[in-house]
Amino acid sequence: MCKGLLGKKMGMTGLFTPDGRYVPVTVIETGPCVVTQIKTRSRDGYDALQLGFSEKKENRVNRPLKGHFKKSGERCFRYLREFPVENPEEYSLGQKITLEMFSVGERVDVVGTTKGRGFSGVIKRHGFHRGPMTHGSKNIRRPGSIGCSATPSKVIKGKKLPGQYGNVRQTARNLEIVDIRADDNMLLIKGAVPGSQSGLVTVNKLKFKQQ
Repeated sequence: MCKGLLGKKMGMTGLFTPDGRYVPVTVIETGPCVVTQIKTRSRDGYDALQLGFSEKKENRVNRPLKGHFKKSGERCFRYLREFPVENPEEYSLGQKITLEMFSVGERVDVVGTTKGRGFSGVIKRHGFHRGPMTHGSKNIRRPGSIGCSATPSKVIKGKKLPGQYGNVRQTARNLEIVDIRADDNMLLIKGAVPGSQSGLVTVNKLKFKQQ
């Protein structure tokens, strides 16, 4: 069985459970994904499927990729990702993989890219407290002293400082699938997942089942 699928984050909403509880959920358009390449242990050293997601116009694809996509059909895709699989011989090029591989109540890991917030200070980036705004203080939003007055007389590696904030790959682990809308290719997952609206995410099965 394939270990995951590509999807697009549609946004957040909420729904009521049969027992009357309100649950916030993230809506993810998951698949269908098309098998564009099959990798086997004998030829490539590992077993995996390369999946394509989100169709793209052929005139916006370069010639090497056009030749690659023609092996699995006439459609071109915007995103390509690999997912491990146990028995690659059970799949064929051009085969569609849908969200039927998931079930309601199952736990999954969702991987996405967080929102990029540019160059940020220590208050926004690390949650520092601001300094006093009275008595002549000039250290309101600055990080303050970052060095040592004696040994080792240097800035310690890993010190929290201003810098690039966001735009990194992040995984939200062990999230529950609340509902599946197979007709619309929608997964409703409890809680928030990383990334902005319309951002690419991957929904992966858990490597180890929770006890």
